[in-house]
Order: sequence, then C-alpha cells, then structure tokens
Amino acid sequence: MMKRLSTTQIDFQPQLADLLAFETAQNPQVDADVAAILQAVRQRGDAALLEYTRRFDGLEAADMAALTLQPAELLAAYQRLAPVQREALEAAADRVRRYHQRQLQASWQYTEEDGTVLGQAVTPLDRVGLYVPGGKASYPSSVLMNAIPAKVAGVAEIIMVVPTPRGERNDLVLAAAHIAGVDRVYTLGGAQAVAALAYGTATIPQVDKITGPGNQYVAAAKRAVFGVVGIDMVAGPSEILVICDGQTDPDWVAMDLFSQAEHDEIAQSILLCPDAAYLTQVAESMARLLPGMPRQDIIRASLANRGALIQVRDLAEAAEIANQIAPEHLELSVADPWALQAQIRHAGAIFLGRYASEALGDYCAGPNHVLPTSRTARFASPLGVYDFQKRSSLIYVSAAGAQTLGRIASTLAHGEGLQAHALSAEYRLQEGC
Repeated sequence: MMKRLSTTQIDFQPQLADLLAFETAQNPQVDADVAAILQAVRQRGDAALLEYTRRFDGLEAADMAALTLQPAELLAAYQRLAPVQREALEAAADRVRRYHQRQLQASWQYTEEDGTVLGQAVTPLDRVGLYVPGGKASYPSSVLMNAIPAKVAGVAEIIMVVPTPRGERNDLVLAAAHIAGVDRVYTLGGAQAVAALAYGTATIPQVDKITGPGNQYVAAAKRAVFGVVGIDMVAGPSEILVICDGQTDPDWVAMDLFSQAEHDEIAQSILLCPDAAYLTQVAESMARLLPGMPRQDIIRASLANRGALIQVRDLAEAAEIANQIAPEHLELSVADPWALQAQIRHAGAIFLGRYASEALGDYCAGPNHVLPTSRTARFASPLGVYDFQKRSSLIYVSAAGAQTLGRIASTLAHGEGLQAHALSAEYRLQEGC
C-alpha cells in the first residue's frame, strides 16, 4: 500500500525527492479559462456573476438579491442545527478566538534624545473576502479559522462567498458564519466569486484581501488577482508527517495517516520511525482498518501515490528529515516531544505527544488550520490575526533631529546621484548646527 524506505539506502535522498515532488506548474488551460472569467466579471459585473452561476452551479437567479443571504437566514441555519452541533461549533469558535486574541499586535513608538519619534501604527484591514467551498464539500471549520482571526484583528467587514450548487445549502457552514460574525454572504463560487471580491461589482464591494480554500480554478483566480488584493496563500495538497518512537498504539498512527490521505488522491502521509518492526505493525493496522473507511478508495490511492513508511537511524535523524520535508502538519508521537520539538525548524503546525492527533488541530484545538504546504513552511506561517493587520511606519523628526538625519541622508543621496533627495534634506539644515 505504501512505499517502504530506509535512510541507510544509498539512493534514499533521490527517492525522498521523488516522493516530495509535486507538480506545481500552472495549468495553461485552467489559467486561460480563469482569465476569461475574471475579465468578464470585471467588465460586466453582476450580469456575469448571474450567468456563471447558472452555467456552473445550475442555479437560476433573476438578480443578485436571490444570491444574497440575510443575517436572519444565517441565524435560522444556526437554530436548525441539533444542539450537539451548535455546542460543538460554539466550543470550537471560543477556543479559536481565545488563541488568536494572543496574536493581536499593537502600535508602538519611541522617542530619541533629540525629540525625534519613530514607531509603527498597526491597523486592521477594512474589508476581507472569505471563500468557502460549498455543496457536499462543506467546511464550517474553515469559516471559523478564517473569519475569527479577521474579527479579532478588527476588520470592519467580512464578506463570505459560498457556492450552493442547485440551491444546496449547508446549515453547518451558514451557522459557522453566524457564530463567527460574518457580515455579508453571497451564494457564489468559483473564479467568478474571486473576481467579484477582487474587483467589486454593483452589489459586491471590493475587498482588501481574499482568504479561504478552493479548487484549482479558485487557486488560479487567487493567484491572478494577487496584487490587486492580498491573498492568504495558494495552497497545495494536504500533508501529514508523523515521527514516532515505536511506542504509540499503531492503530492511532494508522488513523492519523488516513486523516490526511482521505482529503484527496494527491494528499501526502509519511511516517518516520527508527523501529522497523513498528513500521510493519502500522502497515498491518492500515491494511486491517482501511476496509472500514468510507473514503477507502481515496485513502488507498493517496497512500500508494505519495505515502511512505521510512525507517530512520534515530529520532535526531528524523528531525533533520522533517526539516527537509517542512510539512504542513507534523506529529511528534514520542516520549519526550518537547525535546524533539527543539530540533524542528520547519513545520506549519507541530502536534506534541501521543494524544495530540492532527484532527484536533483541524477543528477545535485553537491554532489556525490554514497552514503552509508543499515545503513552504520553510518561509511561511499559519494564517493568523497578523494577516489581517497592516503596519505603517511613523516618523516624526524634530528640528534637532533633522540636522543629524539631514546630513546622513544628503551624503547617501549624493552617492546615489539623486540630487533632489539630497537638497530636500539639506533645505532643513540650519547654519551653525
């Protein structure tokens, strides 16, 4: 079912490179289709949105009012949920909110001896767009993970777009929008929804940043509009890397590997362990448990395509390989996870100990589940409050400060051949100072 590798193999590194390789090149046909949609929405606005909604979602709408959900409809969806679902959503939202409140950044400044004041003003974005997959692929957890940090940051307005193919609405998603404080909801999807958020229409105002997951057309559209608006990231397939010392119940680890493999056939699940016998036990657990999984065909394909059981020399080597992989999710299922964590430099989210399953992070632990994939954890971070805040530099220069700074700036400006820059600084210099 899964590849078996060992770091002692002469060709281990080439095999690992092949395992990690993922075709990230843009699809020219998808890009061309998306470009046409973006242009149509930019030129024809709401009319194009109505046309694409009929074509792609099979949803007839006479006007944009028919694609607009009022706050009362979100509340009604919340009230329709079974009490246990409402309580779970509320509990998850509370944990996500409390975690992200600790990320809130504040403005700061300091005063130099000559009276010059330098600092930074931290302000929230004005308006954010949240893309949420719709229909059968419904993720209320994504609503919480994207909207709550924006609210904590102080974003004035959150606009959510969610496709409702053939009018199919998901109460969990709409209830999550109600709990998270989403301000407006439109039943739009695909590249056309991204275009509406990026460029604005008569009905939908332009946002400052677009976040949230989607299919390849949504990803291509987000990439295309970056620069007009901000985006969170262009995410690749989901990933999990488990480092285990061979003492965790093999069924637990097998199911953790399944938890990412069930996303799609190109998701990646890898286990590192120094104990060859334990790797065999996990393989046996997977073979026994897989027939009972509703998404077993997807899991089987994912594990065969991109999964691996890798024997390492020791946990220190496992940490180095983890840093090379830079996974989206990293589980440290070992006796002393904190000691091992100190050796980890690159990972989106790190789950410490035998009881910290990745699934808890997806839904309710508190940290964000929007994470860097495809080795981008080497330079990128989880989505957070800081993604919905921006920073402006503050520079107040006193008369005395202008004498010192002016001479420095003048010298450097002349060196760069920018005389107007130099004179701008020199005009403020005072004789005798």
